[in-house]
Amino acid sequence: MALETRDLVVQFPGAATPTLKGISLSVNDGSFTVLVGASGSGKSTLLHCLAGLITATSGTVIDNGQAVTAPDPRRGVAFQRDVLFPWMSVADNIDFALAARKLDRRQRQARIAELLDTVGLHAGVCRQRPAELSGGMRQRVSIARVLAGEPSVMLMDEPFAALDALTRLRMQDLLIELWSRLNRTIVFVTHDIDEAIRLGDSVNVLQDGQIVDQITNPLGRPRPADTLAEQPGYGAIRKTLHHRLGIDHAVH
Repeated sequence: MALETRDLVVQFPGAATPTLKGISLSVNDGSFTVLVGASGSGKSTLLHCLAGLITATSGTVIDNGQAVTAPDPRRGVAFQRDVLFPWMSVADNIDFALAARKLDRRQRQARIAELLDTVGLHAGVCRQRPAELSGGMRQRVSIARVLAGEPSVMLMDEPFAALDALTRLRMQDLLIELWSRLNRTIVFVTHDIDEAIRLGDSVNVLQDGQIVDQITNPLGRPRPADTLAEQPGYGAIRKTLHHRLGIDHAVH
């Protein structure tokens, strides 16, 4: 078991009700788990608890048999907005994560090139700063920096939400390819139903701070975006998710 929560409760100071209300979740090693829900459902708070960025009011988070009490390099986090250092070049941003692992300079330079290739960027971007890159390129660099830490678990908080539709699909393709090739465990937060269906093997629906449904995705892989709706089981899982999220079926 990669990650597990037991009766997790989070109530922020001054809040009338808890943000998370007794969440119990199991994430298997090598799985692709999606947390889907509307804004305010608690999905990002749950992800931040898994990362060790938020301490629960009660309950526990277990990672590889150990209680989570703080962030750890084993768990890499990607956020909705890239958190690249704007004053640093692309290479220096990635090098920052590599240096934390105490690699020597020659190893780090070679690894930067490998990581850029892994996320589909050419070596020429090394000297550029984040402001010179498109949104999709910045998120590729962000993923490269997460991978530089060699995490066993990648926790992703709506990392593609701010991208245009075409770039978002390309980033989904990249993430699926990386997950398949690198054998990482991924927990991915989204509010987009089709993104949840396309990415996840397990889709957990959050509503008002609780997991109200845990759905095993019936769709096989690969799941190309242009034929997703044609796959057997797509209509049923989409209808279920719409129902659980309280979305009018007539609205598409």
